[in-house]
Amino acid sequence: MRPPAEPRRPAPLLLVLLTNFVLSFGKETLQTTAVTPQFQKNVDYVDFIYLNILEKKVLNNSEVSVQYLCSKPCIVSLEAVASSEFRTGVPVYRRRWKDEKNLYVSRTRQVHLKFPSIMVYRDDYIIRNSIIVHSVILYAWISHRSASSYGDEQNEDYQAAVAKNYTFLEAVPPFERPYKDHKVCLQWGADYLWMLQANRIPQCPHETDGVHVLEFIYASSGEKTGIVKKFEQFENRELETVRQHQVDYPMFTISIWLYLLHHCEKDLCGILYFIDSKEMYGTPAVFLNEEGYVHIQMHLMRGDDLAVKTSFSLPLKQWFRLDLSFKGGQIEVSSVGKNLKRHHHQSFTFREDFYYDDTAGYFVLGGSGYVNGIEAFFGPVKYYRLNVLETEQISNPLHDKDTVEQIELYYERCMDIQEIVYDYRYIVRQGEKTHRSCYYENYYLELIHKYGEKSKCDAFMWGKELREKYHTLFKLLQEMDFSSPDDGSDTVVEVGRRIFEKVVKGLSSANGLSNLGSSVPLLVDSSCCGYHKASYFLAVIFETGLGVPVDRIKGLLYSLVGAQGNERLSVMNLGYKHYQGINNYPLDLELSYAYYSNIAIKTSLDQHNIKGEQAFVETIRLMDDELLKAQTKENGDVFMWLKHEATRGNAAAQQRLAQMLFWGQQGVAKNPEAAIEWYAKGAIETEDPVLIYDYAIVLFKGQGVKKNIKLALELMKKAAAKGLPQAVNGLGWYYHNFKRDYKKAAKHWLIAEELGNPDASYNLGVLYLDGIYPGVPGRNQTVAARYFYKAAQGGHIEGTLRCSLYYITGNMEDFPRDPEKAVIWAKHIAEKNGYLGHVIRKALNAYLELSWHEALLHYVLAAETGIEVSQSNLAHICEERPDLARKYIATDCVWRYYNFSVSQVNAPSFAYLKMGDFYYYGYQNQSRDLELSMRMYAQAALEGDSQGFFNLALVMEEGNSIPSYILDHLEIDQALHSSNTSLLQELYYRCWNNSNQETISPCSLALLYFYMRVLWNNVLHSTLIYFMGTFLLSILVAFAVQSFQSLSGNDSEDATRAVQQDEPTLSNDLSQQESNPQSPLVTS
Repeated sequence: MRPPAEPRRPAPLLLVLLTNFVLSFGKETLQTTAVTPQFQKNVDYVDFIYLNILEKKVLNNSEVSVQYLCSKPCIVSLEAVASSEFRTGVPVYRRRWKDEKNLYVSRTRQVHLKFPSIMVYRDDYIIRNSIIVHSVILYAWISHRSASSYGDEQNEDYQAAVAKNYTFLEAVPPFERPYKDHKVCLQWGADYLWMLQANRIPQCPHETDGVHVLEFIYASSGEKTGIVKKFEQFENRELETVRQHQVDYPMFTISIWLYLLHHCEKDLCGILYFIDSKEMYGTPAVFLNEEGYVHIQMHLMRGDDLAVKTSFSLPLKQWFRLDLSFKGGQIEVSSVGKNLKRHHHQSFTFREDFYYDDTAGYFVLGGSGYVNGIEAFFGPVKYYRLNVLETEQISNPLHDKDTVEQIELYYERCMDIQEIVYDYRYIVRQGEKTHRSCYYENYYLELIHKYGEKSKCDAFMWGKELREKYHTLFKLLQEMDFSSPDDGSDTVVEVGRRIFEKVVKGLSSANGLSNLGSSVPLLVDSSCCGYHKASYFLAVIFETGLGVPVDRIKGLLYSLVGAQGNERLSVMNLGYKHYQGINNYPLDLELSYAYYSNIAIKTSLDQHNIKGEQAFVETIRLMDDELLKAQTKENGDVFMWLKHEATRGNAAAQQRLAQMLFWGQQGVAKNPEAAIEWYAKGAIETEDPVLIYDYAIVLFKGQGVKKNIKLALELMKKAAAKGLPQAVNGLGWYYHNFKRDYKKAAKHWLIAEELGNPDASYNLGVLYLDGIYPGVPGRNQTVAARYFYKAAQGGHIEGTLRCSLYYITGNMEDFPRDPEKAVIWAKHIAEKNGYLGHVIRKALNAYLELSWHEALLHYVLAAETGIEVSQSNLAHICEERPDLARKYIATDCVWRYYNFSVSQVNAPSFAYLKMGDFYYYGYQNQSRDLELSMRMYAQAALEGDSQGFFNLALVMEEGNSIPSYILDHLEIDQALHSSNTSLLQELYYRCWNNSNQETISPCSLALLYFYMRVLWNNVLHSTLIYFMGTFLLSILVAFAVQSFQSLSGNDSEDATRAVQQDEPTLSNDLSQQESNPQSPLVTS
């Protein structure tokens, strides 16, 4: 479309931006004869200039007819200016000439345009990157200048022109352009390579600047963890060029759906922010403050940071969309409701443009190590990397309408329940105060109040409709005692805890799971009161169909609610589901890491907290009889024997006993106070360095005992003098924490690290990270990261956490971004959490006590968090008690949890064998899959299980072939792949090699059987043996005939009868062996 006014020529500053363009000056033009007769000079003429082009396309040697008239000596100028998607106003052709003699005469000159090759020719072996031109404008103008001004700046000349004109030239698409004749001869090889690709039209990678940062709901608990996203350069060359061009003039849009539960408790809470390569806040950094206003911080081009705050606050407990667009130095902020109507809008303008490079760092949604996240649910998040969009143009719908509505309904209901609980307790407490004033005047009433039945509140202030709606809650509230004094805990949460404990007690009874359906309303009430262990129970109940029909939406709802409420098992459940992409949860490693890293950080903190329902996470399989026998209790034989030995002064028994009591191991309840007594006794009596060290640590930290730094230091030095590596590290810790003597601390840590102590490696990394390593100026994150990695290799929790963070952010050179590795490392630490260990311990104890309902319940709770040992144990229980599993679990328990188990990194070999059998024979509704079964057997074989090799050999014996990729995975020589005999020999040999070689095993018998078959087949196929056998058989037949003839005249019938019976038996046996030589071996 033609513009309404003459396009303005660009300033000279813009003309140098497109470096690929090379100015091309035209050939000599031809002057034509005058077409207008010369008039007197006293006539008043007006200068003009016209352009006439036959084919208005960007072609080389295009002919342009320039008609002009000059009233004074003039300079005629032509200039072609091109624009592309990345640059505008770039001059690509210039031509000038003087006309001082032909005044007052209309003249015409033919000019042949010549453009840069990359504009008019296709890519070839020499022209590698032709460009797409959007528009070309040919300008023409006349200026009254003397010859001396011929070399002046053309832009200034154009501004002072007395006559101007322009025309548009149509750009030719790159693949419609001709090839250029370069007048050169290529070498044969180069010419051949070019001809192979000459007629191919390359396809740009399908890429857009619109990116879905988050597509599934994320429960942000307000902790220092969040979703980390890193963006790479565009693969599309044109998009990447635009992105680089916009670094100093950013143009992007972010759209975030939120369901906000609370405003920030203190300072600022993270919504979305960018962390650059130097671990500093970049553009943008969007936070929420205490009043609910949005705080936006930007990094300017000159290096400063400026922040603004919105005049409107974000709403609570309703879904809304926060849209932010950034253009140069301008910000547009909008709040949009579910109906996509704008609620609030505000603009901010900075005096300087922002600096923005979204590939030089990473984005964070929620919290991080630098700031707490918001307490909210994140919905879909869309990021337009290169465009500024209005609210109506943004395409970011709120998916999963059912879950969104369920979240709204849940919190509406919970507001009613919390209000009822709070008001009920207040009424009861006020009534008791009134009664108590009467008790002081009446001794009899006081005794009744003290020893009699607790009073109940029967006078309700609530209406009938509300009482019927929450009848279970009111009934439970009447049974509760609110007379105890306040202990500072949240009243509503405390009521939720009481409801939950009442439900769990019922479910753990002999036939407790039969009452699960009626317990759901009580669990909902408990969840609404903020006690989110109940939320996780509900999530598992609805996801697995435990006593109720499966309901995926409710299962997801309570998983999200529990995770937002910081319930550890709920958070791990979501982390596991997103890691595996199961149960309709999308596979999202960044989202999985956000959940797992939350629990991994808590695991480190929980280990320093000796209180709470925690137990050591132990890998105890129900198929391992030896480990099951080693489980004990405080009155068990194992514990009593250890106690007896410890009392006699056995250092090993004292150490083991103290560990069991301190961490809650091997079935013993956690008892730190008793453990410390044994630590003290062992440290004083036995002089054992480990006991001395352990006792020194609890004295340093004051865990279960009063702090005693002086005694702790003496004991630590004593243990270090005995050469204990952890004690040497402990001395370094003392000098670092108490004396701030970093030189001595580093000295001890270097010694401990040489002795293989991972704590020392981590501590050295901290010195480098904080920039306080003696003699080393400033921080050195690279060296620190190497020490953290070494500590992680030794099992150090904090070191592993650091490395997982490096892998998710990709900000460290030695740690290229690897989200999967980050998830695996964070998951490894999270699965050591003591609260999870408590659930696993309860499940194991219930199993040992044959309390099947309780064991099933707690193993399901643990298995859904992704703990492999609980998954395989649960599958084993379902195999042992199929009646119980079918009655209470709607999903196929055996298939589900063995399948979950083999998807884990640390799956046991027997789980692979089970799944291999299921795929081989076909399991219930699952179809038979021979290839999958072989993959499972191969994986079991790789775990060192001889049964895996044996099963693969049997599959081959039945006439099936094993795919080559499986054999390669087993590292079997490719030379053996084509020979079934060689493959069988290799498999049976590995089977025997991985089994117990000191006894006769199935593998040794199978190998012997294989060698006998090979020997027998070789004997039958030998020509010499064939003739010898025929000769011997002939002799045998002749001898038999002769014997028969000699015996026919004999008077003894018994002897004749015996010979007649023996002969056919022998011949029958021989014929059977010849026809089926394997039968005797199979029989044996």
